[in-house]
Amino acid sequence: RRLADRLFGPPAFQNAKVSYDNVPTVIFSHPPIGTIGLTEQEAIEKYGPANIKVYRSKFSNLYYGPWKVDSDEKPKTAMKLVCAGTNELVVGLHVIGMGADEMLQGFGIALKMGATKADFDSCVAIHPTAAEEFVTMFPWGLGSENQVSGAKVSPLNGNAAPEPILGV
Repeated sequence: RRLADRLFGPPAFQNAKVSYDNVPTVIFSHPPIGTIGLTEQEAIEKYGPANIKVYRSKFSNLYYGPWKVDSDEKPKTAMKLVCAGTNELVVGLHVIGMGADEMLQGFGIALKMGATKADFDSCVAIHPTAAEEFVTMFPWGLGSENQVSGAKVSPLNGNAAPEPILGV
């Protein structure tokens, strides 16, 4: 779309470009896998281990609630938020499990806009959904002493993704 805007749109779009930072990616497997941003290891290599905080969750999706099977036997969903800096900028988001493919687009927008753990914590969860786990990951509302919103850099026209504020 940005190329079409640049080539065929009005003069205001002559410099329109796509940002390839934080592109959501989904593997349509069973269960589906979704990923956006840096892996935990990539974040450590880029920002240093002292500047990374990782939030994880593993649970049985509510879809499987009525199944007459031991909870250990029910398919699991696993989620990971990789945060960097004292502002806990979300630099990676990863999920495997039912609904991963559907939820990733919205979180892609959040990462493009520079969402922090505080932004995730301030979001009212949609219940009952698997996606709500990303906005209720422990510790909720206590993840950073520097509770700031990251939505300060427009992701339009090829701007680079926001960078964390490093404390070390």
